Amino acid sequence: MPHHFSLGRRAGLLLPLWSVRGEGGDLGSYADAGAVARWLLSSRCTLWQLLPLNEVSPGQDSPYAASSSCALEPVYADIGPLELTDAERSALDAARADKRVDFTAFRRVKRSALAREFARFRERELGKSSETDRALRRFREEHREWIEEWALYRALHDRRQKSWRDWEPELRDRNPAALERARGELRGAIDELIYVQFIADEQWQRGRKEANRQGVKVLGDLPFMVAEDSADVWSFQHLFRFDATVGVPPDAYSAEGQDWGLPVPRWDEMRAQGDPWLHMRAQRAAELYDAYRVDHVVGLYRTYVRPIDKSAPYFVPAEERQQREQGERILTLLGEKAEVLAEDLGIVPDFVRQSLAEQEIPGTKVLRWENDRGVPRDVRKFPHVSVTVTGTHDTEPLAIWWEALPQWEREQQLTQPALRRLRGPEQHLFTAQTRSALLELAYSAASDALLTPITDGLGWRDRMNIPGTVGSHNWTFRLPWTLTELWNAPEAVAMARELAHLAERYDRK
Repeated sequence: MPHHFSLGRRAGLLLPLWSVRGEGGDLGSYADAGAVARWLLSSRCTLWQLLPLNEVSPGQDSPYAASSSCALEPVYADIGPLELTDAERSALDAARADKRVDFTAFRRVKRSALAREFARFRERELGKSSETDRALRRFREEHREWIEEWALYRALHDRRQKSWRDWEPELRDRNPAALERARGELRGAIDELIYVQFIADEQWQRGRKEANRQGVKVLGDLPFMVAEDSADVWSFQHLFRFDATVGVPPDAYSAEGQDWGLPVPRWDEMRAQGDPWLHMRAQRAAELYDAYRVDHVVGLYRTYVRPIDKSAPYFVPAEERQQREQGERILTLLGEKAEVLAEDLGIVPDFVRQSLAEQEIPGTKVLRWENDRGVPRDVRKFPHVSVTVTGTHDTEPLAIWWEALPQWEREQQLTQPALRRLRGPEQHLFTAQTRSALLELAYSAASDALLTPITDGLGWRDRMNIPGTVGSHNWTFRLPWTLTELWNAPEAVAMARELAHLAERYDRK
């Protein structure tokens, strides 16, 4: 049976690392985890929900477009102690002052600073049994299951600047002699890539340990799939199909359904080989997080396959009995070393929710969607083994949702005990009182875990992501205050005080 939440009632905030503003306006870094945890505790939040920290594919900012399920995104490495050139310093100053995250600028500066640091390490310490050299060798050995393959893929990709599907046939098809030759030719680049991972991992493990020491649990996010052009799919080609893509069936939001353009897992083949890819992912996720949210959990039970030749889409496996057996097998495997939560949103068959309940895996309760034909369900009757959220990284903030509600639906919402005080001529406006009432409604839920996106906690209208759109408006929201300023900024202090009061009142310790 997978691990599950057995920790009593807790509250937490969804605060992606890129939304954190480090000292001097820097991008939030792995090294900031302890300081983030200290601030979370001021609002009695003992859960810190992150979005994926996986390295993203070149040219992407979305944390769900992963080029590896194991490598960390180096843009969050702290380069504070490193020497910078004047040009790097001025580029960094401009990026720090920006209202939104300029990933390109941060990446460029950090990449060159870390490359110089590696060159210094190679010259003075590599192979000389210094403390860092020994720690790096240990890190390589402990992560050999994925890190050498990933680094070879990345070094080849950096040289070719195109998908592995378009590489020379002997590298694309992983001819052993060609791979060995490439390892020799690219040894310097491979060593540097692994060194940067070592630095990032070491900073994160230290930061997470500091958060844990203070009593804050770190919740990660396991994306349902990785991109086709990823180290995972290149390494495990035989475990994926390329004649179709993964998506979701038509629903209230999309008459055509969605095509995510991701490769289709060959679940039977994976199982026959002992699930090497799934074990690798589960092991790494357990190293990085105390618990993690399994994205699109219904896809583990039944994957919606869209053939590239445009023939009719279908589910794999086809039968409910096989679907249930497969989902439970995979979730048991994923929950072997860490607690798992399920993102069970969208069209989810009843048997999947029943299966999650039997396994004691918390499902997700999005307040605005918990209704029967517009009549809200009683939050005090939610199952204890569940996670109540005011919204997700994909939903519009509470403020926008509330003001866009049809009048009859708002009337239904106002029948809930926590919201009755909002009745009156201005009930359609989202005010500070509306925010407080909706937060109280969430905190009063019977669910053991409660998570609030930082933007909902503040009552702001900023979005983290608008699904189905691409652009710099997605995944770039950042707080206007540095970690130090959070302790004095009136809005942040008022939010922390209010959440701490709600946690006390509704026994979320």
